[in-house]
Amino acid sequence: MSQLYITREFRFEGSHALTGYNGKCRHIHGHSYRLMVTVSGEPSLIPGDPKSGMIMDFNDLKKIVTQYVLDPLDHSLMLRKDAPLSKELQAQYDNIRIFDFQPTCEQLTLYIAQILDPVITPPNQLHSVRLYETPTSFAEWVK
Repeated sequence: MSQLYITREFRFEGSHALTGYNGKCRHIHGHSYRLMVTVSGEPSLIPGDPKSGMIMDFNDLKKIVTQYVLDPLDHSLMLRKDAPLSKELQAQYDNIRIFDFQPTCEQLTLYIAQILDPVITPPNQLHSVRLYETPTSFAEWVK
């Protein structure tokens, strides 16, 4: 059986440091992240509905991703909870995000999928999340 998907692309700026990592990424550095969110479903066929023919309104998807992902992460510093000075930084600045995990591209992708999966409601479902950390490197979660 074939499946239909819609995808919307988003961009946000963020910085992170990989605590304990033995490489350049142990230092605080930033990325221009590119996020692709894909939803699967069947187009609505309700007669007279202005959204008939759509799986989901792209603007509705934008509102969800903005509220749950972009607003919290855009222009934030993302650190693991055991990073040096993480508590002090969080007390001093508004946009510090402290995680139980190392904020790698892979872990951030999983985190975003876990946030979005329950808020994309039936009959639609979250199909995939692709997060580009650089123009040529990404991590992808697929349901």
